[in-house]
Amino acid sequence: MNEAVRWGILGAAGILEASAPGIALARNATLVAIASRSQSRADNAATSYGAHRGIAGYESLLADPEIEAVYIPVPNWLHHEWVLKAAEAGKHVLCEKPLAVTSAEARTMIDACTSAGVLLGEAYMYAHHPRFDRMIEIIASGEIGTPRNIITTFSFDASADLDHSGFQGHPGSGAVYDVGGYAIHSARLFFGAEPVAVTARSAMSELHGNIDLATSALVEFPGATLLFHVDMAGADTDTIEVIGTRGRIRVPHAFLCAPGQGDFFVNDRIESVPETNHYVAQVERFSRAVRGEQPWRYSADEPWRMARALEATSQSYRRSERITL
Repeated sequence: MNEAVRWGILGAAGILEASAPGIALARNATLVAIASRSQSRADNAATSYGAHRGIAGYESLLADPEIEAVYIPVPNWLHHEWVLKAAEAGKHVLCEKPLAVTSAEARTMIDACTSAGVLLGEAYMYAHHPRFDRMIEIIASGEIGTPRNIITTFSFDASADLDHSGFQGHPGSGAVYDVGGYAIHSARLFFGAEPVAVTARSAMSELHGNIDLATSALVEFPGATLLFHVDMAGADTDTIEVIGTRGRIRVPHAFLCAPGQGDFFVNDRIESVPETNHYVAQVERFSRAVRGEQPWRYSADEPWRMARALEATSQSYRRSERITL
């Protein structure tokens, strides 16, 4: 195995509780440093998540020659700024989803990383769990026939946390940008196609920054549909159901898969796959791509395609219109 990729993290956000161990536990990665606005907060995060050191200031971390790759978990509206700065500093970038708020932003970020010769990845960790490759195999085998509809729900109740980054009213706030991408991203994997139109309606909340607190949408694909509901004030639910012409696949705990939650259902049987920490699997795949051992899972244009779909969904609920892509 090649030398472990040396990682840094820009920010000490709450999401690190789940994602930082993905770097610390990866066999081909070393968590060198975590940066925060203050040295004390950076040091506390480094101690909590097993980094070698804390660094005061994102710019200082990007200037550190020891660090090869960075994970960016800052709020969505700051992704564009810090991906561009990371690319300029020559760092490979794994950015928390969604990469960009608009398709235009995504394009500039992709182009900047390509020009700098660094790898850019959008952190949809769920798709690195082996059950999703297995689901694609089952669909390709024809066991459930032709997939016609996917029904996805992703909800959680953060409504009392008014400091949540998704409640600040900045671009990229709200349920669609926080978790709606999971529904669209997974449907694109299973259908093997791009959406052609979206119709979305939302429950808006002025208390939470005039954002979509909950959104339901119909996303049209060629010959198929995705129905999804995302909710930041609902009971914990994250499920996928793929309905084909001869059967169906059901996935409980589809996006937040704790130990013991990896099984899924194909018609009436249980399909089991090896226990996997999808955060670790994502970092290991990215690190192999950095070392040239294996391609990154997605094409360079993948984040632009996702940004375009999320942008259209947001436009649809704000205008109360069907938006074509």
